[in-house]
Amino acid sequence: MADAGEFRPGTVRGAAGFFRVGQDAAGRWWLIDPAGAAFFGRAVHGVRVAAGQGEGALPVDSAARLRQWGFNAVGVGGDGTGHDDGFAFMAAVNFCRAGAAIVAPGVRLPDVFAADWPLAASAQALAVCAPLAGARELLGWVTDDAPGWGHLTSAGRPSLLQICLSLEPNFAAYHAAWEFVLALHGRRLATVARAWGVPLANKEVVREHTRTETGLATRGYLRDDARWTREFARRYFTTTAAAVRAADPNHLILGCRFSGAVGLQVLAECVYPAVDVGLPDWSELPAPGAPPGFPVFAGNVCWSDEVFWRIPPPAISAGAGQAGPFRPGSPLAGRAGPRTVKLTAVERMLQRGRASLARTARHLAVVGYVWSRWQDEPGEQPPFARGLVHVNGAEAREHTELLAQFNARADSLRRAAPSSLLP
Repeated sequence: MADAGEFRPGTVRGAAGFFRVGQDAAGRWWLIDPAGAAFFGRAVHGVRVAAGQGEGALPVDSAARLRQWGFNAVGVGGDGTGHDDGFAFMAAVNFCRAGAAIVAPGVRLPDVFAADWPLAASAQALAVCAPLAGARELLGWVTDDAPGWGHLTSAGRPSLLQICLSLEPNFAAYHAAWEFVLALHGRRLATVARAWGVPLANKEVVREHTRTETGLATRGYLRDDARWTREFARRYFTTTAAAVRAADPNHLILGCRFSGAVGLQVLAECVYPAVDVGLPDWSELPAPGAPPGFPVFAGNVCWSDEVFWRIPPPAISAGAGQAGPFRPGSPLAGRAGPRTVKLTAVERMLQRGRASLARTARHLAVVGYVWSRWQDEPGEQPPFARGLVHVNGAEAREHTELLAQFNARADSLRRAAPSSLLP
């Protein structure tokens, strides 16, 4: 394994003796552990103490399971399991608990426009971060665990600007949003209505659309929503970074844990110097061929998500005695004549998951990945549930066997990533 002396000058971030991040001569980003060695993170969110597996059965130790499956770190959202068992761990500051919070369908954020928000953020960071400032196993600080950014989705729910325009007047974000919109359109509501292509007799019309969960989606509105969202994100990430660094100058800042796609406007502000390493959703990783300018974890990894059913299946090899590579559904010649091989849904899911993990390990900007969930949610049905452990405590072998295989070779895959052709 490389040591910190082999990383490119000027790329290493973080304090010596704690987890850092840096770029090697080939352009690959790596975490750097407290001893100075390169470290590819393999983590799981939501790890908890083991539950029983039926009458009379002793629970299997969660830390032992993590080691058996090849993980070396613990994410956020758990009960602290793994923190004292030799694993690197992430910790959440939970800035959404500091000051007034904006809570609506798809949105959970602090009111970053409130006059007391910087002080509230500083107090939250001091209370949470300062006690762990000397912890060498702490990988970095997550500002919030799965906040909601109001990203416009196919569900048609209101996005962030519409939510803020519909808040009660005691929220600073309400006044800031209306000031922002009116300033863009000559301070006239009629001009806003024309630009958006939406009838707006008064401000209450926007609130009524929000009350009925009818999202505005015209081109003019979306243009303003994008600008507002980026300004909101800028305030969030710069203020939280300043608060964390004042309370704990030793550890990396990982931004917030994204639990789904949030769009380019938010990701554009979740970057250095406010954030040292990002945690974007796996579906929003930078393009593999893009310059690796900012290190990221592949966050919220899970191949049960619908995004994986849109990934074209990779070519696979035909069986013994059959001709070359084929894709599922292609005809194969056999003694009985041409036939079609069809993979089951589980086989397709795992095939695509295996290929996606390998691509992730070779991505120059990726310093590790975080599996989305330790245990299945109630109502999820294996083998398409998301946890590594079922509700009854049994191992989800449909996930863990593939992950254990990948984890065993992740470092070698990482080192095989092609050079970025750095000068």
